[in-house]
Amino acid sequence: MFSYLFRLSLVTQIVIAIILGMLVTWLFPQAAPYLSLLGDLFIKALKSVAPILVFVLVMASIANFKLGQTAHIKPILMMYMVGMLLAAFSAVFASLMFPSTLFLDVPSQLEVQAPGGLGEILKNLLLSFIANPVVALSEANFIGILAWSVILGLAFRHASETSRVVLTDVSNAISKVIAIVIRFAPLGIFGLVAATFADAGLKTLESYAQLLAVLLGTMLFVALIINPLLVAVVTRSNPYPLVLTCLRESAITAFFTRSSAANIPVNLDLARRLGVNEATASVSIPLGATINMAGAAVTITVLTLATVHTLGIPVSLSTMLILSVVATVSACGASGVAGGSLLLIPVACGLFGISSEIAMQVVAIGMVISVLQDSTETALNSSTDVLFTAAVDRGMR
Repeated sequence: MFSYLFRLSLVTQIVIAIILGMLVTWLFPQAAPYLSLLGDLFIKALKSVAPILVFVLVMASIANFKLGQTAHIKPILMMYMVGMLLAAFSAVFASLMFPSTLFLDVPSQLEVQAPGGLGEILKNLLLSFIANPVVALSEANFIGILAWSVILGLAFRHASETSRVVLTDVSNAISKVIAIVIRFAPLGIFGLVAATFADAGLKTLESYAQLLAVLLGTMLFVALIINPLLVAVVTRSNPYPLVLTCLRESAITAFFTRSSAANIPVNLDLARRLGVNEATASVSIPLGATINMAGAAVTITVLTLATVHTLGIPVSLSTMLILSVVATVSACGASGVAGGSLLLIPVACGLFGISSEIAMQVVAIGMVISVLQDSTETALNSSTDVLFTAAVDRGMR
């Protein structure tokens, strides 16, 4: 039986874990405190690996980033960045319209103070930026980690090719470690669901359903409204034939593979059939699979603001704008493994002084809903790669 379960996909295993967690809580409620240990171990493992993951992935991606010689790459990159930023703005608006409440294990004495204004936010950011990198890693100061990874990544761009290859190898090794941790997600989620349902009952389902609706609704809004507007500006024509073609031929396969990298051949073939310059597509589509993560920006923003709402932290307009920028930058460094964007939520939570312990609980909640969230996120990310590439190519011609 266990051999059969191990051969199932991670999504199927997570679904089974959720169902079993609910059944065990209903049949044996007294076992919930013991099963919660599985969830605690899973969150602890995520907390341990997330800081070094963010540090290495962002540093390696910047150090090895190579801008293609094709003239069309720069406008495509600009569309990638603008699209992610608008996706984050859309997530902020959706979170304000439909605030979600999470079930978190928050210490009773915990007091989280919101920044007083833009000046205090910038001051806290600057102080976090210049934190000692070793201390930032040990204390999970994700703002400091992000700053040092960017700085060192830019410095390593001038290093030898061998040094950059080493960075890539380290990045791949860390990605494999986190992939191993995520493979244990079904066990962790089983324990978390059992403990959470024992405490909160069916209210948990309602909370997760609303959170999932906000996430999926925002991603659909980006795919059907934001992206077509950007394409219309570039091509000066009706965008929907191109948008629907990309959704039909790229998004559907990405939804089931849950991997932007695995969908690169599909996008390259679609770009060829759309008449896109081959030199442009061969650079922009693999690059987009790495840095164009509008769905990740939505996920990071929505889950962060749901945490903020749960903790009762007031949020100003300036804080939301900064959060959108941080979510956009963080999304560019999202890991290629399933659920990779969830591991960057602590970076955004750091803006509000939310501890790593609470942020990792949010990551675990994201794992529960990732059955649909991650598939839809990948579909949006991958289809946007070929959509923006084709739009810029047509606009140039």
